[in-house]
Amino acid sequence: MASVSYQGATRVYPGNDLPALDRLDLEIRNGEFMVLVGPSGSGKTTALRMLAGLESVDRGAIHIGRSNVTHATPRERDIAMVFQNYALYPHMTVAENLGFQLKIAKKPVTYIDQKVAEVARMLDLEPYLDRKPPKLSGGQRQRVAMGRAIVREPRVFLMDEPLSNLDAKLRVQTRTQIASLQRRLGTTTVYVTHDQVEAMTMGDRVAVLNNGKLQQVDTPRRVFDRPANVFVAGFTGSPPMNLVEVPVISSSLIRFGPYDLPTTPRQRAALKSKAITVGLRPSGLRVVGAGSGINATVEAVEELGEDNYLYLTASTPYGEIALVARCDRRNVPGRGMQVGLGIDPSQVHLFDTLTGVRLPD
Repeated sequence: MASVSYQGATRVYPGNDLPALDRLDLEIRNGEFMVLVGPSGSGKTTALRMLAGLESVDRGAIHIGRSNVTHATPRERDIAMVFQNYALYPHMTVAENLGFQLKIAKKPVTYIDQKVAEVARMLDLEPYLDRKPPKLSGGQRQRVAMGRAIVREPRVFLMDEPLSNLDAKLRVQTRTQIASLQRRLGTTTVYVTHDQVEAMTMGDRVAVLNNGKLQQVDTPRRVFDRPANVFVAGFTGSPPMNLVEVPVISSSLIRFGPYDLPTTPRQRAALKSKAITVGLRPSGLRVVGAGSGINATVEAVEELGEDNYLYLTASTPYGEIALVARCDRRNVPGRGMQVGLGIDPSQVHLFDTLTGVRLPD
């Protein structure tokens, strides 16, 4: 096991003016499960490939433990990578796939058999050891790919969107297995995904990237409860946070629909524009009687059992805005109905509209 350190790590692809990864500073602790998350083109896969030695580092440095691996070959880094497409050898059995790297390393046959049996037992692969990958389901292939990484006992696991080829039900089941397995093994793991639900449910910490820049790194709970900027607020959560730009109406107040929201001296001192972006999770809006609160029309209803969401168009003094609100499953308004929306002041987030940065509490 080992820690990982990105120190101003930058990658600029030939022919591009802007870096794919721009001065990434990130410390990953020994034994930590770190998730890199962001939309397509955010730089997360580039960061992973740089750590693996599959992409060069144009500026800055990368350390694994006490070793500077910035210019080391992939073989010298003692890492194991699990790819999106599994990268299994189709002509080999599961047992042969699991033990292949140990065979290449010229380990004794008895040692290879022992490690393969141990990993197969850990991942419930014992019934499939004599099968070849084409005869396995997607979830079984994913476990074989995991097992092939585990059997090597590397210092760091790297996982590049390993669940993207699985169906929704199997994805939920497998992400739970991966997180549980990583905690049991205690191996430092860097996991890349574009799926923020995966990120929020699997990692010890989450690093959110956008346009090659690190936006925030913290625990999933802190990222959800205290997003550092408008991008993180809008990216995390499903459905994402409602974000509405409102004017500052006095030295100490802003107005969200009919509601006056106070601002603190620290917030006013940090504000660099004449507008504030108000953020509210769907759970921070509640349905009240028509004619009360913010007047809104139900455009669509998403009924998901315990969680039900209303997609609404709300009328405000500064125009019509789209909002999403969570509602009680026992009293779901129908499409086209007029409702009122109340707000929970404890769930209000305030951001500087000019910079997008969260205002201090």
